[in-house]
Amino acid sequence: MNRRYFLMGAAMGAPRKAAASPNDTVRVACAGVNGEGKEHIAAYAGMPNVEIAAICDVDERVLEAGLRDVAARSGRRPAAFTDFRKLLEDQYIDAVSIATPDHWHALMTIWACQAGKDVYVEKPCSHNIFEGRQMVAAARRYKRIVQHGTNSRSSAGVREAIGKLRQGVIGDVYLARGLCFRRRDTIGHTPDEPVPPGVHYDLWLGPAAKRPFSRNRFHYNWHWNWEYGNGELANQGAHQMDIARRCLGVRYPVRVSSLGGHFLFDDDQQTPNTQLALFEFNEGGKKLQLEFEVRHWITNHEAGIGAHSEITVGDIVYGSDGYLTIDNRDHYRTFLGRKQEPGPSGSGGGDNWANFIQAVRSRKVSDQNADIEEGCVTAAIIHLAQISYRLGRTLHFDPVSLTCMGDEEANRMFKGTYRPPFVVPAVV
Repeated sequence: MNRRYFLMGAAMGAPRKAAASPNDTVRVACAGVNGEGKEHIAAYAGMPNVEIAAICDVDERVLEAGLRDVAARSGRRPAAFTDFRKLLEDQYIDAVSIATPDHWHALMTIWACQAGKDVYVEKPCSHNIFEGRQMVAAARRYKRIVQHGTNSRSSAGVREAIGKLRQGVIGDVYLARGLCFRRRDTIGHTPDEPVPPGVHYDLWLGPAAKRPFSRNRFHYNWHWNWEYGNGELANQGAHQMDIARRCLGVRYPVRVSSLGGHFLFDDDQQTPNTQLALFEFNEGGKKLQLEFEVRHWITNHEAGIGAHSEITVGDIVYGSDGYLTIDNRDHYRTFLGRKQEPGPSGSGGGDNWANFIQAVRSRKVSDQNADIEEGCVTAAIIHLAQISYRLGRTLHFDPVSLTCMGDEEANRMFKGTYRPPFVVPAVV
């Protein structure tokens, strides 16, 4: 890295006052620009009248690469930050787009709302159930647009498929099944070691407990550590869980049971790589079921999903007159009657980031395809499954009080512990 060039970029990040925005330009800051954060940069860089005004990352190597990426796409080098709090002082920025590890999502979102900025936050929106509720409360209290990164919410194909279900294309729906079968090799073991040069590790830890640096708890592999992530069920699975919930037309379950384990590998991964989660819903007296399965190794394909790929990722919805499949390319198909004859099918993508910018301009929550409240519900279902898995028992959930009935140990797991000054506040 050109250290001098980096420091000049950081100096650009000194607080700037907002001026009149030419041509209704929305100025976005991207926080966390490794992995999925690169997709955020690509999305905003391709939009008219959207400026990537700043980027933020705690790894200076990643930050410098992000600066070069934005400059190559837009011809302009944005401001640079390693500390998200400093970014929020910049009044030139209208919105932030968050693609950090899960344990930072809630705090960054709430801080941004308090600073008067709109937010796009990656899935899962929260690291625990308490955080999701505070994110919704912050969005409402500070009147901010907060969009959740469940991209299928803006997919024309998925929206059409759900419309077909509501029309009764497969009869009475009773079951949705989410599939997340991806080949993932072992992460092995990595020792504790000195923090690499240019990594602001205390800022990376943020709300999490202080502990030594290890590469298996850093870039990407943080997903498989309970302190920072929520496993594959919340990583890739958050998309398919959200689709399954929408297909059923449900919110919170009344019963949750999950089991699984970490198979085949001896490594540093804490979260399960093979998992089955079962959810029972009671919507207006109608019993519905959602099944979700995760596998990290060799698998078959189901209902044609993944037949031409190494991964089997999608959803299957079952009804009294047939079934409907949705794959991870936003394509749906239906199979009708006892002979499973092909029925209506379709496909079509969408742009969840563009929908966010549309809502930022209109200031209407109703314009959002993926409002934070919907993201909060989907994330809560995932968290309930992980609590059931970790406790090794079925949870009986009350959708009214939003608590596990007769299970204080489970209820205590709704909220994490936070390291000052990175404490997720109770907004309500």
